[in-house]
Amino acid sequence: MLRFLVVAALITLSCALRSELNDLWASFKERHGKSYTRQHDVIRREIWESNIQRIEKHNILADRGVYTYWMGENEFADLTNAEFRAMKNGFRASNKTSHHVLYVSELNVAIPTEVDWRKEGYVTGVKDQGHCGSCWAFSATGALEGQTFKKTKKLVSLSEQNLVDCSGPWGNHGCGGGLMTYAFTYIKDNKGIDSEESYPYVGVDQPCAFKREYVAATDTGYVEVESGSEQALQQAVAEIGPISAAIDASHDSFVYYKSGIYQEPICGNSLTDMDHAILVVGYGTENGQDYWLVKNSWGVAWGDKGYVKMARNQKNNCGIATMASYPTV
Repeated sequence: MLRFLVVAALITLSCALRSELNDLWASFKERHGKSYTRQHDVIRREIWESNIQRIEKHNILADRGVYTYWMGENEFADLTNAEFRAMKNGFRASNKTSHHVLYVSELNVAIPTEVDWRKEGYVTGVKDQGHCGSCWAFSATGALEGQTFKKTKKLVSLSEQNLVDCSGPWGNHGCGGGLMTYAFTYIKDNKGIDSEESYPYVGVDQPCAFKREYVAATDTGYVEVESGSEQALQQAVAEIGPISAAIDASHDSFVYYKSGIYQEPICGNSLTDMDHAILVVGYGTENGQDYWLVKNSWGVAWGDKGYVKMARNQKNNCGIATMASYPTV
């Protein structure tokens, strides 16, 4: 009799959990505008459940102090890691030897203990690259927006679509990926980039529609920050402004980052590990842990309102100092 009651209780609990999952799955689809065929729904739900379980397990350990950051469900929770990377991570590193101007760290240079260029007006609102591997374009415009504001005291949102459509001959591949330095070179040679308002983002490859009358900024070239040196990157952020950088964003822990200071022990930091471009807009220290303040291009619903704090002075975690650069104006 007791055994029967135990089995009955377990069945009841299982049904209750399944019902709760049904409700959560329905809510997820409604919130993010997802719609599938019956067969596809089963596949996507399995992926979603697996990701939700991973997030919940991580957060239990984060609450216990094992991790310094928390994860959360977002619109990507029904995608596999491979699907997500193919859709979003469009940084394409070059193995060519660079002979450009190099920004190196200097000893005994006094810099602030914390910097947040958003507070000084250097940074436009968080943008969303959509289903296009154009992170490199958003990183490039972000850095140039900051340098243009530094020079003119006017903050103008620049056109990522201009870069996606027009910088192919300079080595970029539109939604198939690219490099910020190629974008800076295109802007220099083209003598300008259009404003976001005049050349809005659509997130697909199109024929180039640049119009010179709508140029909102230009550059004279770019400077590369000493590779692998977080000290040089810190000085550059403090002295120059927002800096373009690349990271290893291939891990689910980054995809579902929500808050705290992100540190991933299995992150790579070599050039070949870099697969996503971001913008470093500041740095600081929180609860004794140093961090980089990073603007992403996955919309305001991702992470901490579109931002992530990434571990700083932790052996170049995720390669944030491996390939950093900024435009000159």
